Amino acid sequence: MSGDLPDWARAHGVVTARGRLKSTPEDFRVEEELGFVADGDGPHALLTVEKRGANTRWVAAELARHTGIAPRDVGYAGLKDRQAVTVQHFTVPIEGRPEPDWQALPAGEFRVIRAARHRRKLKIGALKGNRFRILLRELSQPAETLLPRLADIRARGVPNYFGPQRFGRDGGNIQKAEAMLVGGRRIHDRRLRSILLSAARSLIFNDSLSARVDAGNWDKLLPGEVLMLDGSRSVFKSDPADTTLEQRLAENDVHPTGPLWGRGETGAADAALALEAQVIGSHAALAQGLEKAGLAAARRALRLPVRELSWEVPDAHTLTVSFFLPAGAYATTVLRELLDTEGELEDTDANED
Repeated sequence: MSGDLPDWARAHGVVTARGRLKSTPEDFRVEEELGFVADGDGPHALLTVEKRGANTRWVAAELARHTGIAPRDVGYAGLKDRQAVTVQHFTVPIEGRPEPDWQALPAGEFRVIRAARHRRKLKIGALKGNRFRILLRELSQPAETLLPRLADIRARGVPNYFGPQRFGRDGGNIQKAEAMLVGGRRIHDRRLRSILLSAARSLIFNDSLSARVDAGNWDKLLPGEVLMLDGSRSVFKSDPADTTLEQRLAENDVHPTGPLWGRGETGAADAALALEAQVIGSHAALAQGLEKAGLAAARRALRLPVRELSWEVPDAHTLTVSFFLPAGAYATTVLRELLDTEGELEDTDANED
């Protein structure tokens, strides 16, 4: 395929507005929510850090340099945008040494807000989610015209697509993944190999989800559906005899799922399986490559509820939106249902699935 990504189907209709994203870092604010508090004791310092115009790995390297440890020993739960103001957490092992003076860090791009002792190193994905506040400027139409669409997004959620950053610049990770999985190109860098594997099955998932959006059933219960409990990765097969499933689906207690391709059974059956099979058939070589690579089959929710969604209209052509997303979800998947954006599309949390 070419380097350009498909224009996956939108659930809330064709967008007619454009706006500018990230004119300044302050226009895109992300606050990480771990879902737990520091233990209060242990060999690690759990740091809450605010950064501006800096990427996560660079901050981790600066913390390592400040404390005299290897960068790999610094833990964090997710990657956060560079072109943004973000609040996130890091762990630094300090057992057997005096507490460092965190305020003495010379870097102007970040500051330590809080420090507490913790027992475990933070691992990628070990967070509840992220809270966003995004300012959209230079709207091509009055902001008030977007409010009914925002209300619909708040009521129904959005398709849970992987964001464009999962696929690299201009979708280039897909071409590299095809060269590796289909063309036999050897990739020795473990991190790059992991990125390419994720890109390949994210493409298959997004195409499967797009097919269901086109069919109008991305947020509906199909025969043979595999459902996921909201707020977890726990899945189960739908039971036609269970008369509560439709109501649970309407209340966002469960969500339909799509395939994260790999070895093993998908779990889907009947109409749900038939729709997935059509998409998998169009990616047969890529799917076979993922199986040979040893990835285990898994599922991902098709629907993304946009929690705590609110908005403000500072002026006719400016809009501020605020919302909470669980770990592994992308703010760009929410914004693309609202409008087309110009500016940096780097996003948070390439850390799941």
